[in-house]
Amino acid sequence: MKRALLLLATMLASPVAAQTVAITNATVALGDGSAPIEGGTVVFQNGRITAAGRGVAVPAGAEVIDGSGKWVAPGFVAGFSDLGITDAAGVAESNDAGARTSPFNAAIDVSVSINPAEVKVANERRGGVTRALVAPEASGSIFAGEGAVIDLGNDPQPVTRARAFQFVELGEGGGRLAGGSRPAAYAMLRDALSQAQDYRRNPASFGGREKDSLVKRGDAEALLRVLDGAVPLVVHVERASDILTVLALPRDYPKLKLVLTGVSEGWMVAREIAAARVPVIAAALADLPAQFESLGATESNVGRMRAAGVQVGLASTGANGGEHNLRQYAGNLVGITRVPGHTGLNWGEALASITSGPAAALGMDGEIGSLRTGRRADVVLWDGDPLELSSAPVAVWIDGRAQPMQSRQSQLRDRYLVPTEGALPKAYER
Repeated sequence: MKRALLLLATMLASPVAAQTVAITNATVALGDGSAPIEGGTVVFQNGRITAAGRGVAVPAGAEVIDGSGKWVAPGFVAGFSDLGITDAAGVAESNDAGARTSPFNAAIDVSVSINPAEVKVANERRGGVTRALVAPEASGSIFAGEGAVIDLGNDPQPVTRARAFQFVELGEGGGRLAGGSRPAAYAMLRDALSQAQDYRRNPASFGGREKDSLVKRGDAEALLRVLDGAVPLVVHVERASDILTVLALPRDYPKLKLVLTGVSEGWMVAREIAAARVPVIAAALADLPAQFESLGATESNVGRMRAAGVQVGLASTGANGGEHNLRQYAGNLVGITRVPGHTGLNWGEALASITSGPAAALGMDGEIGSLRTGRRADVVLWDGDPLELSSAPVAVWIDGRAQPMQSRQSQLRDRYLVPTEGALPKAYER
């Protein structure tokens, strides 16, 4: 055991992990919805998972970590998040989530401004979050712009996939942005898609450069990718009737790939969502309606949708304390299955809702979100069940590279954990 711990410490001190790593004798949670596997092994090499499960052979020359008494799981995938674009939400200079007065909307690409050194990133990483679906905020139009998928690794290249989806705000929020009503928001949506089609037919005659044009040329190009099904259209809606209206859009735009987020009243139309095969990224345990559009909110929303066959991931929106607290919500969805009259998730489904579920919503579950063979080696070693609040990560790998387990918050904690007499830091002299 001492040798294994020494080996682990050596790996974490290095910026690049050993070429082949095997974690043995652990409880392995694949993150694909299946039950945990006791006494399992996970092997990853050159940044990819090569094997995971019981009876897995350890390759010759692999660095072996004894996971006895520990759990191995894929890193959490936070969606939809502002990690990397909002260091301090209340400070305009550090907040790149929205652009209220910009002439552009759908063309805004958040990937160009992702800051891997943002203070929150390291804290979320040490909490087990390894990837995030970063979404812009709709503030000047119903179209927020193009979101990105990022990793939380300790390196200067965080973008996994740029321009990964287009985010649009409908429902109450979209109504406000479009002039005051839901019909206005849907009119704006359809008109923008129509203008994008005009741009495709004749780019030379398309305007888009006029000061008062609603759709710029860059916006039209971005929306063509949506119309062609090259990127998903992520739509924020809460009310059941709004959900049904959005589900009808592919009748007119057959290549459209929809993803719903918010969806407080999804349980009321779960069969329709499942029949349309539209994935959902929803808030967990939201039962206190903050708006009229979510009067039907219930803690059983996610469980009921999943029972109806809807592909569901959990949204990090509203995850107080940070994206790593997604595991608390997932664990609570397991807990409410024991409450009479409530519907939640089993353990495997709950872990998948914060790993492979969000990845699958964007069609990326073949790359991230699980420990299945061939996926990126985003691996977290836990000292216990990752859905229990008493557990904590022991080590984190992203793309097979061992990550530092410190953050600014942990350094401040350690600095002031035991107060001592003496001179205060220079900043305290004022």
